[in-house]
Amino acid sequence: MSNIAELNPTPLWKHFAKLCEIPRPSKHEDRVVEYIVDFCKERGLDVQLDQVGNIIIKKPATPGMEDRKILAMQSHVDMVPQKNADSDHDFLTDPIRPQIDGEWVTATGTTLGADNGIGVAAILALLESTDIPHPALEALLTIDEEAGMTGAKNLQPGYFDADLLLNLDTEDEGELYVGCAGGVDVNATLPYSAATVPTGHKPFKLSVRGLRGGHSGLDIDKGRGNANKIANRIIDAASREITALRIAALDGGSLRNAIPRESFSTITVPTDAEAKLREIVAAESAVIAREFDNEAKLDIALDAANAPASVMDKASQRKVIQALRACPSGVERMSTALEGIADTSNNLARVVTEEVDGQHQVRIQCLVRSLSDSARDQHGLNVAAAFELAGAETSLDNAYPGWTPNMQSPLLALMKDVYKEVTGAEPEVKVIHAGLECGLLAKPYPNWDMVSFGPTIRRAHSPEERVHIESVGKFWDYFLKVVQAIPAKA
Repeated sequence: MSNIAELNPTPLWKHFAKLCEIPRPSKHEDRVVEYIVDFCKERGLDVQLDQVGNIIIKKPATPGMEDRKILAMQSHVDMVPQKNADSDHDFLTDPIRPQIDGEWVTATGTTLGADNGIGVAAILALLESTDIPHPALEALLTIDEEAGMTGAKNLQPGYFDADLLLNLDTEDEGELYVGCAGGVDVNATLPYSAATVPTGHKPFKLSVRGLRGGHSGLDIDKGRGNANKIANRIIDAASREITALRIAALDGGSLRNAIPRESFSTITVPTDAEAKLREIVAAESAVIAREFDNEAKLDIALDAANAPASVMDKASQRKVIQALRACPSGVERMSTALEGIADTSNNLARVVTEEVDGQHQVRIQCLVRSLSDSARDQHGLNVAAAFELAGAETSLDNAYPGWTPNMQSPLLALMKDVYKEVTGAEPEVKVIHAGLECGLLAKPYPNWDMVSFGPTIRRAHSPEERVHIESVGKFWDYFLKVVQAIPAKA
């Protein structure tokens, strides 16, 4: 990791390299929180944890900047734990292994954690500095952003005095974000009756791999394949021609906020139907590959499998297949007010068979996003209805609000001016179809004038996540210029 730490700007990259050494998947941030608290105490910074474990840090203004407005900065310390199927990486114990790949930094078979580790590293670098002029600073480093926004949801008033907040959690250098989508988790549990494996059946493993995946908000409008949908489509096609086909197990996707890249299904068919099954899988795979011509690495395979203990009975199986077909997946509608922005979407994120207390069930997890809270809730009910009609129990949980744009924001005006001064170009002002914490932070701190920005990150939430090295330098320089341009108090 030493070569990563030596990249420019070194104050930022050395902190990102250190973060890569510390396991920090969502809901397991204890070690990184402890590290940051110790970091602050060693440098005489005012640091505390709130009741859920968010880190709150304060640093006085440098001489000559005492008259400036207080500036708050915010990022989240957790990362999405995604890895390739052939990786033995343990996110609870193993460090991320970053590597330089041309103009980019990426990881080895896993997510990199640039989302939002670069933002955290920038804040730590500024807090550590002794030669960078700045106003009084307040930092909020939240926990569990990726798996439920627990930190932002539970932030209480009274900790901060700032009126301005920089969120360092977007992924295109040169873009300023002033609004975002809200979201809600849709969970379904569909019971099924298990039956013994029919005599004379042969088991197979259907694998869907190599899809691009990506962020279920930022990438949902890019027409990428969903491994759960593709696997179900192939199984449905085969079951229509081989009526004796039985599903034994489903295991697709992993995280609710990542477009599923892989799915693994165990099915059985009569031994004399093997040739027919292979023919159907090959034919469907060819059609799917043509439809998803942006998925160059799509790999659909049918291999021999170990004999399962049981299979779904025919009636249950049909309900499961039809429910997964009926579930909306992808963009539901585009915004009519913001050109090129998805308004409402759903990610069919996780499909897995399991046995709980002797009962067999299919567990489904989806994440609905929308720029409108009402549309979010309505589409969540639409998704739930697809499973309820099949007999599933459903719930809508962890709803969080969107962030309403304020195009007259004084902070936005300042940041546009600074960007033009630094680069000679106008920044793009955007609303993002993803969940930023700003919408939640506005509840306890309605006075906060907020803008979000960051370096260029691609394929976040997938093992192909990478961050553009040059953009990190531009992001850092711009960040410092904004910090130093904060105006005097009224």
